[in-house]
Amino acid sequence: MSRVYNFSAGPSCLPEEVLNECAKEMLDYNGTGQSVMEMSHRSKAYEPIIEDAEAMVRKLMKVPDNYKVLFVQGGGSTQFAMVAENLGIKHKKAAYIETGVWAKKAAAEAKKLGIEVDVIASSKDKNYSYIPRVEKISGDYDYAYICFNNTIMGTHYEYIPDTGDIPLVADISSCVLSEPLDVTKFGLLFAGAQKNLAPAGVTLVIIREDLIPEPENCLPGTPTMLAYKTHADNGSMYNTPPCYTIYVLGKVLHWIEANGGAEGMLKRNKEKADYLYNYLDSNEGNFYHATAQTGSRSLMNVPFLTKYSDHAADDEAAAAKEKEINDKFVKAASAAGLVNLKGHRLVGGMRASIYNAMTLDGVKALVDFMKKFAEENK
Repeated sequence: MSRVYNFSAGPSCLPEEVLNECAKEMLDYNGTGQSVMEMSHRSKAYEPIIEDAEAMVRKLMKVPDNYKVLFVQGGGSTQFAMVAENLGIKHKKAAYIETGVWAKKAAAEAKKLGIEVDVIASSKDKNYSYIPRVEKISGDYDYAYICFNNTIMGTHYEYIPDTGDIPLVADISSCVLSEPLDVTKFGLLFAGAQKNLAPAGVTLVIIREDLIPEPENCLPGTPTMLAYKTHADNGSMYNTPPCYTIYVLGKVLHWIEANGGAEGMLKRNKEKADYLYNYLDSNEGNFYHATAQTGSRSLMNVPFLTKYSDHAADDEAAAAKEKEINDKFVKAASAAGLVNLKGHRLVGGMRASIYNAMTLDGVKALVDFMKKFAEENK
């Protein structure tokens, strides 16, 4: 069977060049006679792998020396707690901008830990279809928190809020290294790897050193594994790290470098996103429309609805028709080699996730299919 175009929101497609390299080295990595998958993380063979991965993160993201680069487990959802436990220790108060599911869940997790959460802005009024404009954040906050790219809603920050001395925390899981980002504007960045960096299993954390508390100064009851200092002091190897995932991550980072770095990814991603959004906005046949508002649109995740969604909220027959046409679209697309296009239940319709590894050919194939489907179902 030939390769499909995988539009999954995560785990997502990986560069074929990387997959081929990993396949060649599966049984024998670098003459060791073993796979990285079965290699001791304490071995001399593995040490250069994790060191190279960190070096590449620092190079591609221009990470200053006063920031730690950590590889931890537990995904972005564990970071919701770690951020609060490690940063919310002085005033036990934080500012959150609510732009969708993941920012909302992060705020809820902080509340569970006793943090006073101040939702200073929200786009809930329009089903999180835009990013609120908050130019300046001030107050007695331990940190301010944003989700930089919202996978479900397909929105993205086009600016970085000015937080002054308040550390800015950002979840960049679904946009990491899709574009240049000034690390110095943030106190902490984190990204689950399974969208743009690697298979699921490792989370990248970039944290300014002065924000890392001693474990005893974290919130009371913080487990050893949820203290950033545990990982910072042990080179991300306090316990067995996700060795193979970090190995793949390193290869993906070298692929990004070979393709122009973060700047090259932005050019590549803008070309793909423009191609898809231009079709959606052209109103060709009046069949589809994007859900995210212009000025807040993600280059990574593009949710879209059909014309049958217009009255689905208050018309039972329209709702049934919408479900029927969406199911038909997803099934037919899959048969055509365009997989994982079903939209999230909170938005409906379809969603095309076009991360770094997705090619322009894949996006063009999707738009060609959309045109054909619209013609056949108008």
